[in-house]
Amino acid sequence: MVTRRGFIGRAGGALGVTFGVGLGLDGAVAATTGPSDGWPDEAPFRFAGDMTDFEAAQRALLPLYDVERDFATFDAAYYGAMTRPVAASYRAYSQWVNRNNSLFLRNAAPGHPRDAELDRSRTAVAKLLGAQTEEIALSGGGTEALYALIANYALLKAGDAVIYADVDYDEMQYACDYLEQSRGARIVRFSLPEPHTEANILAAYDRILKETPRAKLLLLTHLSNRNGLVPPVKAIVAMAKARGVDVILDSAQAVGHLPFTVEDTGADFIGFSLHKWLAAPLGTGGIYIRKDRLQDISPWLGNRIHGPEDIRARIPTGTVDFAARLTIPRAIAVQDAIGLEAKYRHLVGLRDYWVERVRDIAGLEILVPQEAGRFGAVTGFRLPGMKGPDGAKQAAKLFLDKYRLLVVAKAGLASGPVLRVTPALFNSSAELDRLVAAIRAERELFS
Repeated sequence: MVTRRGFIGRAGGALGVTFGVGLGLDGAVAATTGPSDGWPDEAPFRFAGDMTDFEAAQRALLPLYDVERDFATFDAAYYGAMTRPVAASYRAYSQWVNRNNSLFLRNAAPGHPRDAELDRSRTAVAKLLGAQTEEIALSGGGTEALYALIANYALLKAGDAVIYADVDYDEMQYACDYLEQSRGARIVRFSLPEPHTEANILAAYDRILKETPRAKLLLLTHLSNRNGLVPPVKAIVAMAKARGVDVILDSAQAVGHLPFTVEDTGADFIGFSLHKWLAAPLGTGGIYIRKDRLQDISPWLGNRIHGPEDIRARIPTGTVDFAARLTIPRAIAVQDAIGLEAKYRHLVGLRDYWVERVRDIAGLEILVPQEAGRFGAVTGFRLPGMKGPDGAKQAAKLFLDKYRLLVVAKAGLASGPVLRVTPALFNSSAELDRLVAAIRAERELFS
């Protein structure tokens, strides 16, 4: 019988073969330093795992992570956790930045000017998204990025309508509400009908746009952090643009999760996180603004550190974790080695593994339809009879305290709260078996 610890231990024993690179003393892929200035010298990352086989992929992926295993954490929608090689690079960059301190921050470090080094990260993100470097600015995360786009949208006039749905993220809804207070906008809220099929989604957006003749701005979520819904983004963006409505796309849960480019979305304004599914260090994200639309997003609170023709003026320019931003290309390199398409298929496989083993429970609700393209790794569910936010919180606490499983109670959907399950690449089928057993054991919790 293969135990969870035995599975992980045997996988860890094959670490060097799987990675194809040297290991540090702590088991992480070492980021070495150059002999002269100490700048991190990152060995190429190689991944030899077979991502076409579900179990083989786990054996290759699990040793990439140094995470707490006493609890099974299903919350990658919050923070994806760095792989060992990315964490090693982050430590190396942190040490280098600390050693060079203000010399680097003042753009004066010989051979490593701050802006040029940060532009490497911007360029890597631009390549990932199929954009140009000048269309990308780095931010402190997806929330900061989207606040910057929404609050500083320049074309809004008093009386114009701003639309958002129940599946959109709380703080981005708050940012839209701020436009009512600060700019005199009219806020139009609506709920997507369930089941969330493509036909139902498109009909709902078509209806709300037709019913809102003064609509000017639509918030659209690429992948909902509430229930995991992936709407038909490009079709909705095209529908809105045909009526003269701009779309700000919240891709916080999509970058590093769903394979896409900015062209695939049709959106001119996108905010995203990099510390969730790309698994870059905490506090990394960015914005995309199509080059010919830059002036339609005003500089952040009058920011003049960068000129009005520079996208970086749209983001706060305070002192940030520079080491985190310098590590972004390493996170992208690790993802490239695994393969984004293969990563996506594995994440969906993890999601399907637990969903298909509980779907037969009478009264249990799975909140996204089993329709191609409507979900990734994130899925919300309701135990039979679970009602109201208190019920969801009670269930989440029970799963944590009794079963050592972290699932998240999420409110905000018109149909009621859910329990959100978000497996990551570091989760195993053994951990998902524990989740399935807990759901089955507690199926009568609210009976």
